[in-house]
Amino acid sequence: MLLAYGVVFGILIMSIMYTMIRYLYSKEFIYLSYCTMQTFSLLYFAAYSNLFGIPLGMQDIFLILAILGATTFAVAFQEGELGFKIESQKELLIKTTMLITVLATGFYHYMLFEYPPYTIIYLIFSVSVIFNLKPGFKPMSIYAVGWSILCIALFAFDLKPYFAQKGYPDIALFAFAVEATLFTIAVSYKDNIIKNRAIDYQNMLLQQSKMAQSGEMIANITHQFRQPLNNISYILMNLKKQYMGGKLTQEYFDKKFDTAQSQLLFMSKTIDEFRDFYMPSKSKESVDVRQAIESSITILSAELKNKEIELKLETTDEEITVLGKKNELSQVILAILSNAIDALQNTKDPSIKISIEDDAEVLITIADNGGGIKQTNINKIFEPYFSTKQSGTGIGLYIAKTIIEQSFEGTVEVKNRADGAEFAIRLKRLT
Repeated sequence: MLLAYGVVFGILIMSIMYTMIRYLYSKEFIYLSYCTMQTFSLLYFAAYSNLFGIPLGMQDIFLILAILGATTFAVAFQEGELGFKIESQKELLIKTTMLITVLATGFYHYMLFEYPPYTIIYLIFSVSVIFNLKPGFKPMSIYAVGWSILCIALFAFDLKPYFAQKGYPDIALFAFAVEATLFTIAVSYKDNIIKNRAIDYQNMLLQQSKMAQSGEMIANITHQFRQPLNNISYILMNLKKQYMGGKLTQEYFDKKFDTAQSQLLFMSKTIDEFRDFYMPSKSKESVDVRQAIESSITILSAELKNKEIELKLETTDEEITVLGKKNELSQVILAILSNAIDALQNTKDPSIKISIEDDAEVLITIADNGGGIKQTNINKIFEPYFSTKQSGTGIGLYIAKTIIEQSFEGTVEVKNRADGAEFAIRLKRLT
């Protein structure tokens, strides 16, 4: 019997430590509530065992507190509604049958283990699963179905009296070990669901950020196309004039043809950059840092020219590569450059300097002379939905930071210099 209690106490202590660590890491209330329930369950069984001289009256207090913890945990963990959603007589019959089965199993569950907290969790989870049958309920389904199978098996084989006749430890001790195992499996599913949701949310924000910039980018492309189209128009007019005057030579035609061809290639490159920016990358690959930066500059070149902003790109002739997705790195550079352009609106002789350094790591710095960022805002600019612009979405720099940290396993920081702000991006070099 002492060995059984030792095993149960050990499992409960490990469960308490595990859930407390999970709570400290994620700050999710479900872990704190479950940790509370298990702590008072441990104290309850410690008093129940009579091994530690705990007054018998404390046992009821520990039980009440464990029940409160169990109820709080079950309600917080379940994701559906504990209400009826019946759309047909067939559904009413099926769900009513399932509900009666669950209530009957719940009653036998209590008779078997004589410990209300686990019965409460089982009932809340089972009812929630019944009335919210849909994908995504695996954590609760595992917990509820696992307990149901256990109870049915114990009932079918009449194991509770067998335990008592053989002088084995109380079957409730066995239940504690099973419950902790089921919860661990349920939490692993829950963590995967939360992780996948976070990834989906970040992807959604990434697309929102791109769409928020699409209007500005289309305007830039319009500006970029206007000049080449004008040039091609002049070329065609000159060719027609030379032809009509009988002065069109092969040399003149070839020269104008080559000029028109270069203008068309420039426009084609702009379209390719725009397409690549919006096309999602499926997997990581070797990314040429300079090419990714030049893609962003191409998209913004018309706006830079229109606002008379001087942009310098300083780098070595050697190819510098990192592991990641080219369009995502371009997205980061574009977000930072767009903010720099906005900061330079009222600046005399506006300029932006981009430098790429390659040593133990790749360092990209983007500096402007726009006067810098207010000290009260500099620690907030990477927060989601924070923006100092009236029309700003506040997700551009947040997405930039998320991409650098998660997709490239790098860092991005910002600081004020004497005449403006400087962003520093550090990435792992691809060797």
